[in-house]
Amino acid sequence: MTKSRELWLVAVVGAAACGGRAAPTGEPGAPLPGLGPAELARFQAGAELFNRVFSPAEGLGPAFNENQCSACHTSPASGGVGGERVLKASRFDPRTGCNQLVDAGGENVRRQLTPHARALGLGREAPPPGAQTGRFTAPALFGLGLVDAVPDATLLAEQGAEHADHDGTSGRVGRTADGRVGRFGRKADVATLAEFTATALRFEMGLTTSRYPRDAVQGQRVPPHADEAPDPEVADSVVARLTDFVRFLAPPGRLPPRTGQAAATAARGERQFAQIGCAACHVPALTTGPSPVAALDRRPVALYSDLLLHDVGPALADVCGPGATPSELRTAPLMGLRYRELLLHDGRVTSLRDAILLHGGEARAARDRFAALSAAQEAELIAFLKTL
Repeated sequence: MTKSRELWLVAVVGAAACGGRAAPTGEPGAPLPGLGPAELARFQAGAELFNRVFSPAEGLGPAFNENQCSACHTSPASGGVGGERVLKASRFDPRTGCNQLVDAGGENVRRQLTPHARALGLGREAPPPGAQTGRFTAPALFGLGLVDAVPDATLLAEQGAEHADHDGTSGRVGRTADGRVGRFGRKADVATLAEFTATALRFEMGLTTSRYPRDAVQGQRVPPHADEAPDPEVADSVVARLTDFVRFLAPPGRLPPRTGQAAATAARGERQFAQIGCAACHVPALTTGPSPVAALDRRPVALYSDLLLHDVGPALADVCGPGATPSELRTAPLMGLRYRELLLHDGRVTSLRDAILLHGGEARAARDRFAALSAAQEAELIAFLKTL
């Protein structure tokens, strides 16, 4: 990392910790501090829907993974992480780009069918023959309203800064299928929180909305009456309430040290994190733009991500995205890291050390510097990560 880039990161951390408006945090599952009565009411109404079990009579299926949002986002509280893995399939050609196999159901290969769908002879979904597949763990939703409020211009500026410093990391903004700046999803291919919510309803639960009005199994339109509810099965008002629940979930704060010695150890580890280059992609903080919601208005969020795509090497490559090659992944936010048992985008490891050592591509130099640390220095860096 260049000296100017390192100084910029120090400034970002200082702004998040001390400058201007405070960074809002809360216990897992709690609403953002500073919400007004109407906003809290929207949060509570959305929470009820988030924890609701949907039935086939309400539109669940015909193909689905789970029957409630909180089934995949459950630990350590509603809105958190889960052990389920989404299966996706795609084909990538360097000349023509990414084929997400939409017509074959590649966006999400779901593992369950409703009894009515099975009675009609519909088959269980499976990856198309010869496709590249990838599995993705369910992310924590804490603090995503703040992520949604980070301006596109901030991500484009971050992209420019990373390209300008010539330090080997050169993230780029993800893009949706129609070319907008993406920030959600492992491939940074979803632009807004409302789209993120509607996408989950459609591809995890088989619930149609005005944004995704068509029922399909294996990417193909289902036979008449294969689903028991008319489309769209979920009203826009319901999507809005669910989105508000996620929007108003507080991000977790740092774990306070129990002793002065623990604080000093974590502080040394945080310095190591920056010095070996991890903070070049896992940027400690971003700031939201103007918002009519005071709790989201120009607030720093200690995300530890630049929300950009980076090539992380062949060991972590799987499916592609509209603006991402198989080996490109959005920098995983480390906020709330201590609550995760399954690490990396696919949950393949549970050890922080193993997760770091699997990084390649643009992260190879930082990985190698991590591998060269002394045992004491490595322990300090891991101790810092466990405070996030």
